[in-house]
Amino acid sequence: MAAVELEWIPETLYNTAISAVVDNYIRSRRDIRSLPENIQFDVYYKLYQQGRLCQLGSEFCELEVFAKVLRALDKRHLLHHCFQALMDHGVKVASVLAYSFSRRCSYIAESDAAVKEKAIQVGFVLGGFLSDAGWYSDAEKVFLSCLQLCTLHDEMLHWFRAVECCVRLLHVRNGNCKYHLGEETFKLAQTYMDKLSEHGQQANKAALYGELCALLFAKSHYDEAYKWCIEAMKEITAGLPVKVVVDVLRQASKACVVKREFKKAEQLIKHAVYLARDHFGSKHPKYSDTLLDYGFYLLNVDNICQSVAIYQAALDIRQSVFGGKNIHVATAHEDLAYSSYVHQYSSGKFDNALFHAERAIGIITHILPEDHLLLASSKRVKALILEEIAIDCHNKETEQRLLQEAHDLHLSSLQLAKKAFGEFNVQTAKHYGNLGRLYQSMRKFKEAEEMHIKAIQIKEQLLGQEDYEVALSVGHLASLYNYDMNQYENAEKLYLRSIAIGKKLFGEGYSGLEYDYRGLIKLYNSIGNYEKVFEYHNVLSNWNRLRDRQYSVTDALEDVNTSPQSTEEVVQSFLMSQNVEGPSC
Repeated sequence: MAAVELEWIPETLYNTAISAVVDNYIRSRRDIRSLPENIQFDVYYKLYQQGRLCQLGSEFCELEVFAKVLRALDKRHLLHHCFQALMDHGVKVASVLAYSFSRRCSYIAESDAAVKEKAIQVGFVLGGFLSDAGWYSDAEKVFLSCLQLCTLHDEMLHWFRAVECCVRLLHVRNGNCKYHLGEETFKLAQTYMDKLSEHGQQANKAALYGELCALLFAKSHYDEAYKWCIEAMKEITAGLPVKVVVDVLRQASKACVVKREFKKAEQLIKHAVYLARDHFGSKHPKYSDTLLDYGFYLLNVDNICQSVAIYQAALDIRQSVFGGKNIHVATAHEDLAYSSYVHQYSSGKFDNALFHAERAIGIITHILPEDHLLLASSKRVKALILEEIAIDCHNKETEQRLLQEAHDLHLSSLQLAKKAFGEFNVQTAKHYGNLGRLYQSMRKFKEAEEMHIKAIQIKEQLLGQEDYEVALSVGHLASLYNYDMNQYENAEKLYLRSIAIGKKLFGEGYSGLEYDYRGLIKLYNSIGNYEKVFEYHNVLSNWNRLRDRQYSVTDALEDVNTSPQSTEEVVQSFLMSQNVEGPSC
């Protein structure tokens, strides 16, 4: 799919002149390169519009040309269009540019410091663009070349540059799931920070700590992620780039969500959304980043309908900017697939969720190796959807085929997670729990029980006895005992435990309570306790009324278009709440 064109309407006379230059492209090619960057870009964009991708690719594959085009900052969205079109067309422009830059850095290793400084600045811009566009491996190659140049001069300016380079390198390694290398990058950054400190200099640590928070979050080390998000928030000062502030707020919000600090998470992510929209505009990829994290918050506070709408808005922006087979588009498809699956769980209408899950997997497998960790979550989401479709299927042969496909996807996801994180990890535990549910659907009840128990044990040790994830697995084991193994006493205890955790975290209107209440009604019917059946029918009716009042449809973005607080006030409010509560880790 080609990227949707953003508004680009130069003056008619100017546009005519650009068209004339393009019509004579072969003869004017050398002269075009001497034009100012904005005009030069407009010529190249016209080539893109006319579908002349081979000619455009030959221009963009030259480092000098592309470095100049990157200076046309107000055309960046349109540049993403051109770039993605070339990648979709099979022109490996990202890897060509990364290789060219790396070779240049090796050529200038013996040059003076000024030449290297200029190259580093070019590398930061080029690597930043490739990172923003989702081509993480190529961006990593660029930043590694920059870092190599930084190490050639043991002086203060290059220590600052090395820190900045490490932050950028950590970001792309996080994005590409290279967490072990990311940890090494953080340690390297710390050594340069220490050098600067020894000489009475300080580099702002907000971006570095924010990236460390993202790494720890991805590895499900939630206590550590929360600790470092606090440190990152302490580093937010006046004059810090808005992009850094937005990213720290986003990461801190996600860390608060998994620690079930929902009020803090809400304040942080809403301010991040406001800042991104106000500074970058409503069609910018950074705004879509904040929307994805806002959707994550909404999904976790049980505002599922609104999370679907927010995820859709984020996907629309990313498709508008990137289009094509792009990793940022894939992650947005996956998030929307999962939220749609949760939203439609009770209705059984999973067509939309399945479409987005398959789009995510299709894009990722086109771009990345088949054993890449990013596939674990996408495959997991598709497997969950297929299982529900199979359960509702009236054709036995189709049901078995769908369940087997779901089984294969879950096993693949589990292996990827174990390889990346090991056995004792929340992500691995989630995959065990998913297999437990699937085995129940496949009527392999002993295997299902084994998987659920394993998931509960890991989650309890990592997250505590009363975490949301624990409640999910406890509820699933209760369902197995109740519906398929006739262990009613055990099931009752587990249902009541799941209900208690859900109420404590989310209140009386929590959506997950419905399945526990229905399970108890079935359980008490089975053992003939009709007084309890009547009691929980009333509880379920009250729950339905509460849900109707609690989640009337509103616009989730309505109250983030303006911010009642400044960034400084948001940061101080967050930090003061830490002082009041004391240490959290």
